[in-house]
Amino acid sequence: MDTHLRWTKRPHRLARVLIAALGGLSLAFGVTGYAHADPTPAELEAQIDKKWNEVEPIIEQHNQLKAELNNNKAKQKQLQDQILPLQLQVDNALTRVSAFSVMQFKAGRASSFNALLTTGSPDTFAEQLMLLNMLAKDEQARIKDVLAAKKTYDDQKRPLDALIAQQVEQEAAMAQKEQQINAEIKALNEMRARAYGSGNGTGVLKPVACPMEYAGGPGAKAAQTACNQIGKPYIWAAEGPNSFDCSGLTLYAWKAAGHTLRHYTKWQYQDTKRVSRADLKPGDLVFYYSDLHHVGMYVGGGWIVHAPTSGDKVRMKKIDDGPISGYGRVA
Repeated sequence: MDTHLRWTKRPHRLARVLIAALGGLSLAFGVTGYAHADPTPAELEAQIDKKWNEVEPIIEQHNQLKAELNNNKAKQKQLQDQILPLQLQVDNALTRVSAFSVMQFKAGRASSFNALLTTGSPDTFAEQLMLLNMLAKDEQARIKDVLAAKKTYDDQKRPLDALIAQQVEQEAAMAQKEQQINAEIKALNEMRARAYGSGNGTGVLKPVACPMEYAGGPGAKAAQTACNQIGKPYIWAAEGPNSFDCSGLTLYAWKAAGHTLRHYTKWQYQDTKRVSRADLKPGDLVFYYSDLHHVGMYVGGGWIVHAPTSGDKVRMKKIDDGPISGYGRVA
């Protein structure tokens, strides 16, 4: 009986141990399993798009504020330049009056200069001069006119100085916010690159992930659209959706991003803003040869997507595989 009891109780103990073990396994699976799988490239691109939509208005406001700040600083300098000669006239007048007052003091007639000598304030200088009947009336009038003109410029400059101080603070705050969001986009891009893996190519046409970088915004959409055309044939004068020539591909990609380009490499060069190699972003155009007869789209990481030539297909290539004549950004 004792033996029977021992064996009938043991399964219950085993069951409790097994349930506990399975519970621990389930918890571990919940932490490391599919419930917490790493985000896919598409999910990361959606997050980057969201971040870009946060940073783009800040960038545009930042650009506007910097332009206004530069304009106000130019006005500030202009007013300062106008005030300077008036200040010199005031300083010269004070020097003359000071010398005259010393002379009067030595002559024993200093009592009427007490207010001027004790305050030394140019704000009430004109009123004090009126009390000093020892000075010539024309000198009084001349100094009053100078002080009135200086006060006019000071009154204009004072609110401008305050506005500039405020805008400098706003510009610094915007720059910091812009930097923070760009850092988040950079981190998401690094995760995206890991999600794609070191290669993720599909052969010679697409040897690496395309686009290699994803920054959000219209340029990223244009680059992604160009990447999606890889493998389609080059056909002269074609602009999609089934075949392309070089400027037809860039036209098609930017049309998907909401911008219109003309179907000719030289026109596209004219219609884009010049940027430096160091400033290239996905979606920028790369023009080749001295006569600008070929164009591709930068997709990050030193790669472009282009429609090479008749008989070939839309493909990726390294940016330096050809003589570069310039870089263009769609405004």
